[in-house]
Amino acid sequence: MTAPTSPARPTRILVTGGAGFIGSHYVRTLLGPEGPGDVAITVLDKLTYAGNPANLDEVRTHPRFAFVQGDICDPELVGKLMAEHDEVVHFAAESHVDRSIDGGAEFVRTNVVGTHTLIDAAHRAGIKTFVHISTDEVYGSIDEGSWPETHPLEPNSPYSSAKASSDLIALSYHRTHGLDVRVTRCSNNYGHHHFPEKVIPLFVTNLLDGKKVPLYGDGGNVRDWLHIDDHVQGIELVRTKGRPGEVYNIGGGTELSNKELTGLLLQACGADWETSVEYVEDRKGHDRRYSVDCTKIREELGYAPRKDFREGLAETVRWYRDNRAWWEPLKERAALN
Repeated sequence: MTAPTSPARPTRILVTGGAGFIGSHYVRTLLGPEGPGDVAITVLDKLTYAGNPANLDEVRTHPRFAFVQGDICDPELVGKLMAEHDEVVHFAAESHVDRSIDGGAEFVRTNVVGTHTLIDAAHRAGIKTFVHISTDEVYGSIDEGSWPETHPLEPNSPYSSAKASSDLIALSYHRTHGLDVRVTRCSNNYGHHHFPEKVIPLFVTNLLDGKKVPLYGDGGNVRDWLHIDDHVQGIELVRTKGRPGEVYNIGGGTELSNKELTGLLLQACGADWETSVEYVEDRKGHDRRYSVDCTKIREELGYAPRKDFREGLAETVRWYRDNRAWWEPLKERAALN
């Protein structure tokens, strides 16, 4: 008689920053009905101002979910967690450019020291795969065309400089130690559960409250917009099919100037330009245009954005309209307007 085989143990993934905007959506997606079904997830999050426990309510009771409140700069805690996991998806970061301009020290600590603490512990624990989530901002600004992954890094803000440094630290552990490190660089994300200091949730919530929105400079800065569903799709392709030591750009394929984006948000919220838009002094060192070339992830891994931007934007506005209880306390605590 053949002995019954026991079910395979799920892949144990440590997700840093999993209570934030993108990280929490990644966790909800993987543990949801459309997820792979063969993963167990531990979220490590310090729960700073942008980390919201409510973002994980949907999976709180899932049998393959665990939450640890802690700091990625804590080597003892990080080392213990690494020993208990197979893979890492590293979202945790300070990410708001304006905050980095006011003071960059916390960005260096979290993004640089924190990433080094994680990647060194991953190496020592024999982690199978380490996916490092980065940003297109590390490339700087581009007037025309799009950046391939081989473009030199030319960051211009304390935030993007700290992220570029973390990319290089992570990749150095592949080149030096052979650790399977994979880096993703995404364009501007949008969607539900986005902390309301970033442009789309800030503008939407202001407009829903009948307030003005602050438009930097002449409104001509251009960004590519990526829905969080598409970003998570891209991250999963990189985690499951990507190559060690490689960088993959993930874009949404919708480039808009901030002025064009503002017009769409005004329309979606039933507001008008003259009474709802206030031009403000431009951000220091404001990058003019970002644009990533996604040829590599498309041809190697089969990635393609699926979410139509106008549809995704309408869904996002509707979510903020229906979920005041989520965002109003956040804006009050952070005094955002």
